[in-house]
Amino acid sequence: MNTLSIFRKVAVAEGLSYVFLVFIAMPLKYWADLPLAVKYTGWAHGVLFVLYMVILIMAWQEYKWNLKKVVLIGFASLLPFAPFLVDKRLKKDNLNKSW
Repeated sequence: MNTLSIFRKVAVAEGLSYVFLVFIAMPLKYWADLPLAVKYTGWAHGVLFVLYMVILIMAWQEYKWNLKKVVLIGFASLLPFAPFLVDKRLKKDNLNKSW
């Protein structure tokens, strides 16, 4: 497996954990009084977020991406559904086109 395929898998996992945290775990915490949902989901999301950033830096160095592309991909991790768009775009671009 190369860095790009690992990054794409981590991006999807990070996106799923973020969506789960915001739309399932947080409502469970505040509406059903289940704070453990946020504790464990938040922990998993935090690990995946750090992994996302580390592998993003690795991909930046390996594939010689420009700074604009790296900033956009990094910013995408802050929006709930954006990592899925990043995955789709990276698959489509196949590393040959710049953003």
